[in-house]
Amino acid sequence: MTTGFAENSRPPALLRSDKKPAQWQISDGLVPYPTALAEMKATLEGIASQTGAEKVWLLEHPPLYTSGTSASPDDLLTPNRFEVFKSGRGGQFTYHGPGQRIAYVMLDLRQRGRDIRLYVRNLESWVIETLNAFNIRAYRRQGRVGVWVKRPDKGPSREDKIAAIGVRVSKWVSFHGISLNISPDLSHYEGIVPCGISDQGVTSFEDLGHLVSMPEVDLVLRRTFESHFGPTIHTK
Repeated sequence: MTTGFAENSRPPALLRSDKKPAQWQISDGLVPYPTALAEMKATLEGIASQTGAEKVWLLEHPPLYTSGTSASPDDLLTPNRFEVFKSGRGGQFTYHGPGQRIAYVMLDLRQRGRDIRLYVRNLESWVIETLNAFNIRAYRRQGRVGVWVKRPDKGPSREDKIAAIGVRVSKWVSFHGISLNISPDLSHYEGIVPCGISDQGVTSFEDLGHLVSMPEVDLVLRRTFESHFGPTIHTK
């Protein structure tokens, strides 16, 4: 059964009844995309077989494009600009690169209500509350997955996307997750139609005038994650 709630209200938290903590891992440097996919799949299998722990993995990728299961070839505007990877997640084309915080979220939804829509809403709310902590007013946009901010400086109806969300669920275990723009090179988005949306833009903390470090954002991400999904334990 899907839980109903207002579009921009805080959804019910998805807590484990046993309060078992998820691992919280932060990788330094740039992690190649195939490496991340292999690690996610291995973690997923461990969670599905109940031999491994849930994990939230924070990292950065080198510049690249990924295509989701709904990606249109026409939305890849400059095919030779960066390497393109088929991700297996939902959604269309997106960009990953330095200055963008990726959070791959691998949770056992069998222990968290088996409600994928509610899971996605919690991911969105997690990002929104993180941004609010830095005085960035963000919101979810009806009919569009992700997190948005208004840009009255660019037009009365202009909205820019600051975080993308793309998930996949296998054996009731989630993987993939969120990408939050801290200080990426926004010109790299020009090689694609991001998430199939051509009438709005893409922004970041830096673009909005908020100069913060990745560790500062990570601290808040962990605190707000725990309010939605329960305790975490740091691991290397």
